[in-house]
Amino acid sequence: MFINQNRRTFLRGVGAMLALPSLESFGARQKEVVIGHPNNRLAYIYFPNGSAAGSWKPRKVSRDGKILQLNQWMEPLEKHKSDLIVTGKLWTPRGNGHGAGTATWLTGGSYNGHKNDAGGISADQLVAKHFEDTTPLPSLELSTSGEGSFSGSLPRNCLSWVERNIPAARETVPRAVFDKLFRRAEEGFMNRSVIDLVNDQSKSLKRRASAADGQKIDEYLEAVRSIERRFEFAEKNSQKLAADRALTDTLNRPEPGIPSDHEEYVRQMLELMALSFWSGATKVSSFMLDHGQSNRYFNFIPGVKGTWHALSHWKDSSGKTEDDDGITSWNNMGSKKQMYNAVTRWHHAQLAWFLTRLKELKDSDGVSVLDRSMIMYGSSIADGHTHYERDLPILLAGGGSGLLKTGNYIRPSRDTSMSKVHFSLLKRMGLPIDRFAEAKEELPGI
Repeated sequence: MFINQNRRTFLRGVGAMLALPSLESFGARQKEVVIGHPNNRLAYIYFPNGSAAGSWKPRKVSRDGKILQLNQWMEPLEKHKSDLIVTGKLWTPRGNGHGAGTATWLTGGSYNGHKNDAGGISADQLVAKHFEDTTPLPSLELSTSGEGSFSGSLPRNCLSWVERNIPAARETVPRAVFDKLFRRAEEGFMNRSVIDLVNDQSKSLKRRASAADGQKIDEYLEAVRSIERRFEFAEKNSQKLAADRALTDTLNRPEPGIPSDHEEYVRQMLELMALSFWSGATKVSSFMLDHGQSNRYFNFIPGVKGTWHALSHWKDSSGKTEDDDGITSWNNMGSKKQMYNAVTRWHHAQLAWFLTRLKELKDSDGVSVLDRSMIMYGSSIADGHTHYERDLPILLAGGGSGLLKTGNYIRPSRDTSMSKVHFSLLKRMGLPIDRFAEAKEELPGI
């Protein structure tokens, strides 16, 4: 059977339930509220270890702040520059660094390690509470499986907090995320495609739908099946490596359920976030690209060697500091900084892929999911070598249903709390708040 609930259509089969994108034929029209918060989605994408000084400023900006050209490290985002707000001079006055900075990136508070206290509920969880009765999942918390000696550190692994002292659980295995979105595990049939489980219901629904909605249903089901195929292919490759006792491209042993190819891993998670927004499964999601002091190897990037955290300390090239692996060394500071920037650029490429995907996905009235999304992307550290808390690398993407002034470079005349960004986004999601952390006003120009 199919279900229409909260103006959202679901396909229901034994072992599966899929929330479908908005369909005109079944009362889920969105044209009445094109401008406004009810349609907005909000994503927070976090990366650790900061970015090198100078790597975040666009190459060319007009006098009125329009982005004319991004720099070489941000170049993968060039085709999306009209969808971006790049910022400067943002800082976190109450939390900084690998541990406290990660734990408070979304709370705007200070981290009290003695009490396991992040200073407040995180911004994403405030949104989750506001919309908890309108979506199947209040929120979706994602992360890659952390690499390095701090993988078990609580503050470095917690971005979302349901209460100031209670972190939200993160999903690190793509199939587990998929099952949360599409399966009902207690009903069995785990070895069958969810598309097979809802096949009869989808045919019945299409007979009642318009031609345009029928095409949208097909596109959605194909997107779901496509990621199932990607799982199958990635898992076969990972199993081969495990059997051969070989290393993944990040120089670590394969873990069950996690692709050996790191780019495939990240994109599977981003695709699941995109599908969760398109289907209406949730309005808010967070994704940690790694824990707050990642020692992941990026040797698979041409010309790069060493761990991410070691590269972030780019002024130390001897390979003999406490941040190094005891194996890798570099010729000089310049070449090491180039490698650090190359890792930054690689992550920009993944963000660009995600933005392109959101632009491809359309709501029932033809407006893209990107135009109705707001994505905050950045780190809790500025230049990684100094752990500086000022001039944090932060950018915003998406249209926010016309409520974001994109295509601009915003650099306030003085250091400005990042909490103003959170306050701005929460207001655009329709939350009835008059402050967030210490911020009582929005970031000017946003």
